[in-house]
Amino acid sequence: MLNPHTLFTERLKSHMKELNRYLKYILTGHLAIAMFFIFSALAVYYQKWLEQLPATFPVALIISLLLGLVATHSPIQTMLKKADIVFLIPAEYRLKGYFRRTLIYSYITQIYLFLFVYAALAPLYLTVYEGKTYGLLFLVLLIIKGWSLVANWWMLKVRDSSMRAVDVIVRYFLISAIIYFFIKQELILLLMVTVMLIGLLIYNFSLSKRQKAINWEVLIERDYVRMRSFYRLANMFTDVPHLETSVKKRAVIARVLTGAIPFQQNSSYTYLYRLTTARSGEYFGIYLRLLVIGALLILFVPNVWLKLIFAILFSYMTFIQLMPLWKHHTTIIWLDLYPVANNVRQESFIKWLQQLMFVQMLLFAVFLLIIESYITGGLMVIAAVTFTFLFVPRYVSAKISGKKT
Repeated sequence: MLNPHTLFTERLKSHMKELNRYLKYILTGHLAIAMFFIFSALAVYYQKWLEQLPATFPVALIISLLLGLVATHSPIQTMLKKADIVFLIPAEYRLKGYFRRTLIYSYITQIYLFLFVYAALAPLYLTVYEGKTYGLLFLVLLIIKGWSLVANWWMLKVRDSSMRAVDVIVRYFLISAIIYFFIKQELILLLMVTVMLIGLLIYNFSLSKRQKAINWEVLIERDYVRMRSFYRLANMFTDVPHLETSVKKRAVIARVLTGAIPFQQNSSYTYLYRLTTARSGEYFGIYLRLLVIGALLILFVPNVWLKLIFAILFSYMTFIQLMPLWKHHTTIIWLDLYPVANNVRQESFIKWLQQLMFVQMLLFAVFLLIIESYITGGLMVIAAVTFTFLFVPRYVSAKISGKKT
C-alpha cells in the first residue's frame, strides 16, 4: 500500500543525495572563489554608494520591485519522476499528504534566497527609513511568500499556460504594490491592494477546484527543467554524465564560425567544436552573458584597478565554464571512428578556446581603452596575450591528461 510519508522521505533523501553529490564541487571550485571575490568587492562599493545616495533615488520603488520578485517567485519542487505519470496517477487521490510536504519543503528552501535579497536591501532601506518597519515587513513578506506558493500550486492545475503567466504577472504587481505602500505608510492604499490580492487568491482557489486532476505533465517538466539547470551549473565544475543539453540551429552564427574552416581531415574537430559552441544551449549563452555582465561591471565600478581585475576574473570564469566542451561528446561513440589522432583533437580544442578567450579579453581591452585610458587597455591586452597563449594551453593540457595544475 502506498504511504505518502514514506514516498516523500525516500524522494527527499534521493534528492538531497543528488544535490550534495555536486554541491561539494561547486562550493570548492575556482568559480566559487572568484564569485566570492566579486561579491566582496561589490559589497564595499555598495556601502560607498549608499554614503552618497541621491535624495531623489526611488528607494521604496526599487525595494518593492526586488522583494516583490522573490516573494512572487515560488517554484514547487515536487521531486516527481517521468515514470510517475504512469505509476502514481492511479494513486493520485492518496497523494495529498505527499504534495503537502513538498509545498513545505519548497517554502523552506526558498527562504534562503529571500533572506539573501532581504539582507542585501537592508542597508539601502535603513539609509532612508526606520529599522522597526523593515523588521515588520519581513514578517509580512513571510506570510505573502506562503500565500504566493499556495496560489502557484493551485494555478498549476490550470492547463492554460497563458492564464498561469497572467496570474503570476498580476500577483507580482499586487505584491510589489503592497510592499511599496507598506514602506510609504499609505495605509488606505495598502488595505485596498491587500484586498485585491486576497480576491486574486480566492479566484486561484476557485479555478483549482474546477480542475479535479493534477497537471502531472507540467509538474514533472518543471522539476526536470530545474534539475537540468542545476546539472548545467555543476557541469562547470565536474563531469555530469547524465546531463541532457538542448540544441538550437542558429544557422547564421554557425555559418560565421565554421565558414572559413578548410575541408580537410585535420579540421574535423575544429569544425565540431565550433559548431557545438554555436548550437549548444549552454556554451554560447554562457559566453555572451559573462561578456555582457563583465562589461557592465567594468563600466560601473569606479576604481581603475578593480575594473582590470574584474575583466580578468570574468575572462577566467568564462574559460572555466567552457572547459566542459571537451567532454560534451563523450557519450557519442561515432567520434571514435574519426580517422584523426587524439593529439589533433586536443590541439583543435585548445586552439578554439584560445580564440574564444582572446576575442573576449580583447573586447574588454577595447572597452577599458574607451572608458579609461590607453594604459589600462594596454595592460588588458598584455593580460589577454599572457592568459591566452601561456595559461590556457598549459591548464587545458594538464586537465585533459589528468595532472594537477
